Amino acid sequence: MITLRPLKWLSLALLLIVITGLLIPERIVIPVAGASSSDWNHQTFWFEPWGSSGVHKGIDIFGDMETAVLAATSGVVVYTGYLSKGGNVIAVLGPKWRIHYVAHLNSTSVQVGDWVERGETVGTLGDTGNAKGKAPHVHYSIVSVVPIPWRMTTDSQGWKKMFFLNPHDKLI
Repeated sequence: MITLRPLKWLSLALLLIVITGLLIPERIVIPVAGASSSDWNHQTFWFEPWGSSGVHKGIDIFGDMETAVLAATSGVVVYTGYLSKGGNVIAVLGPKWRIHYVAHLNSTSVQVGDWVERGETVGTLGDTGNAKGKAPHVHYSIVSVVPIPWRMTTDSQGWKKMFFLNPHDKLI
């Protein structure tokens, strides 16, 4: 006879992990050292048309080449590498099951599995990927692993708004 007791305990444990992650307070800093809200265009989140991606699912924070790029929140590094559009990128899983993604870095200084503290240097600002030849900047996106269905709209790619949050709203 198969017992479901271990499955029930596993389900309960997973539910508690998810709830705990949602309850951890999210504290965010601007992920470019010395930057302020005047270093990005406040209207570019979900702006279209935006190249081959259609809409801009983040904000671009400008600065000088090699400026320190900071962990926007504390969390675990879940990805670091090179993507054709993003260039050198880092993704950090933080509170509320949100991934904080920075792209176009000149260099990275963390590895997958590293724990980073909010404000810790994780790389340097650059122009890699499809930012080559443009002013140095960091593309910053916040992606919710847990869908937020009431954020969905009829805009172009509006169903993706369940996952992408406007960093500008979190940084001001």
